[in-house]
Amino acid sequence: MTTDLLARRHATLGPHSPLFYRTPLEMVRGEGVWLTDAQGRRYLDAYNNVPHVGHSHPRVVAAVAEQMATLNIHTRYLNERVVRYAEKLLALFDPGLDRLFLTNSGSEANELAIRIARQHTGHRGVIVSDFSYHGNTITLAEVTTGLDAAEALAPHARAIRIPDLDAPDAPDEQTLLRSALAELDAAIASLDEAGFGVGVLLIDTLFTTEGVLRPPRDFVRLAAERVRRAGGLVIADEVQPGFGRIGAHWWGYQQWGFTPDFVTMGKSMGNGHPVAGVVTTEALLDEFGTRNMFFNTFAGNPVSAAAAEAVLDVIQDEGLRERAAENGAFIRESLEDITAPYELLGPVRGAGLFFGFEILSDAALGTPDAATTKDLVEDMRERGVLLSRIGRHDSVFKIRPPLALEREHAELLLETIAQSLEARFHG
Repeated sequence: MTTDLLARRHATLGPHSPLFYRTPLEMVRGEGVWLTDAQGRRYLDAYNNVPHVGHSHPRVVAAVAEQMATLNIHTRYLNERVVRYAEKLLALFDPGLDRLFLTNSGSEANELAIRIARQHTGHRGVIVSDFSYHGNTITLAEVTTGLDAAEALAPHARAIRIPDLDAPDAPDEQTLLRSALAELDAAIASLDEAGFGVGVLLIDTLFTTEGVLRPPRDFVRLAAERVRRAGGLVIADEVQPGFGRIGAHWWGYQQWGFTPDFVTMGKSMGNGHPVAGVVTTEALLDEFGTRNMFFNTFAGNPVSAAAAEAVLDVIQDEGLRERAAENGAFIRESLEDITAPYELLGPVRGAGLFFGFEILSDAALGTPDAATTKDLVEDMRERGVLLSRIGRHDSVFKIRPPLALEREHAELLLETIAQSLEARFHG
């Protein structure tokens, strides 16, 4: 059946839409941190961040079903549920970030934030990291550096290397910080000289596509200050780090001690329902709104708001952010113990419930080993645990479970990783 379904998919969606694993999985059910395939086998999901509070969470399902059965309209009518959700969401941000644009996807959110920034600054220049992904609109494809895209890096874009203290050749923290800021200064100067100016710095605040990097503590804050002095604004892409995933904070930017001009969200915001948003300041929203009639027929509808509100309520009522911090600390400490005996495994990276560690083919040279990383991901799947890989060379083990993960699930995850590594390196 799965083979037939794959052939039908290729005949309709084409062969280029990506699938996980050498033999694709056909999933038929999800519950909490578990996925069940068409053959009835259950897998521990240590990868999917879209079902943020767990697959098919009953409170999210009930909220969506109830609202769908009652009313679903767009935002050009008043609706209590939509406004109530906006109030709850904005209460989680730092003072000054007090207005919300609702969208359908993270791509649309980043596109809108760039559009607002360009209007405010009068500049077109965009600065991104040199291995990143923020969406698939034309604007974002032209600044994509971490995925294959036919569009070349746009003339108005500059890509900078995010400094990583865990890199094999990393110098001391202050030297690394000075070098990274000098590269940013050069990018700013280049945009000015080309006549584009600096419109925006766009960063994923956990540097996830890059491989969950660990920059010097002050890098993000100082980078934001430099961009603002040059006349630009800062977008914190929270599509992956946001909504309590990092445990210690609601939002990834908060760990860096600065406040962005825009926060963009998606994926986990509705636990799989397509809802996303841009949080910004009253001044930026008003400036944009007086010159543009912005609306989206589907964004901000009551059903989407019901899903998103239920996600916030579950996170708070079930203590999932606190659980992410607690389980994250346990997993990190355990992973460090598990990986320590293997010289071909890099340091454990990440925060809260987003982890990684690099697999190397030469420890002395720090040579990444994408093939072994892929083999390990496949082996974990055979052992009943789903995860993936990320990073510049696809050589960083990627562990990113739903926040519904409990201690017993974490123990199973760790036990399976230990078995897989043992079989690969000592088997």
